[in-house]
Amino acid sequence: MPALALTDQHDAPASIGPSTRWVIFAADKPVSDMVGGVLAAEPAGVTDRLRLVYVADISGMPALVTRMFALPRLRELKFPIALVRDAAQVAQVADIPREAGAATVLSLEDGRIAKVSLARTPAELRALLGLPAPRLAP
Repeated sequence: MPALALTDQHDAPASIGPSTRWVIFAADKPVSDMVGGVLAAEPAGVTDRLRLVYVADISGMPALVTRMFALPRLRELKFPIALVRDAAQVAQVADIPREAGAATVLSLEDGRIAKVSLARTPAELRALLGLPAPRLAP
């Protein structure tokens, strides 16, 4: 897995280390919303528990919209999101496979990509990550 020099929504460094098991990459907003919904439904600490790094490409968003609306909303989330914000960072993720309407899920073993999968629905993403189906309220 190539090294990424990204920061999260709190401007903290976000890295993919040797113990990282999963990388989820979202290249567009609907996919990012789907991934965020799955992770938000889990207890706090889900990314640490799964050894997961979630990367979202927001580089196409106008800077003013990012600063005024997107970042404040993202900062409310209980999990970190490594953000691709500019052209230099886009180049860092250029080799990550992607398909419109799907999250790319990379399974890592010792820092190497072992498997590439695509998740188009929350159920597919949950299954790939080994997460149980959400419990329905009575």
